[in-house]
Amino acid sequence: MAKRTRSETPQKQAMREMMKEYLKNNDVSVKNGADVNAIMRDMMSVILEGSLDEELDEELGYSKYDYANKDTKNSRNGHSSKTMHTSYGDMELAIPRDRNSEYEPQLIKKYQNTVTQDMEEKIISMYAKWSSPCFARSPSVPAPSWAVSA
Repeated sequence: MAKRTRSETPQKQAMREMMKEYLKNNDVSVKNGADVNAIMRDMMSVILEGSLDEELDEELGYSKYDYANKDTKNSRNGHSSKTMHTSYGDMELAIPRDRNSEYEPQLIKKYQNTVTQDMEEKIISMYAKWSSPCFARSPSVPAPSWAVSA
C-alpha cells in the first residue's frame, strides 16, 4: 500500500519541525491533554511577551540596549506580572513598564485578564508565520526579536 503524504503549508511544516526540536531538546513528553495545554501556554506567553516588548520599543522609539538611538527621557523600567486566563489554563505574563508610566499596552489592555479564542488562534498563526523557513529567507521584513532563535 502506498504511503499517504501530508498536504501542509510551509508554516505548518515549520511549526511541526520546531515542536519536534523543542520536545527533543527539552526532554518533554506529551502523554495527555494537560501536557499539550502546558506547551500551548508556554508558546502563547513567549509570543505575547515578545509582542509587548516590541510594542514598548515602538513607544520609546528605540530597542532594548540600543542607547545610541535613544531620543527620549523615558526608558524601560522592568516588568510587572499579570495572570491571563486562556482556554489552555492560567498563565503568567511579564508586562513591560516604562519609567514615566506613559506606555499603555495595546495587545493586552490594562485590566484585561482573558485571552479570547480568536486571539489564541491569531497568536498560533503568528507563531507559525514567523517560524516559517519561507519567512526566514525574506530579508525585506525583519522578524521580531522573539521569533529569532539565539
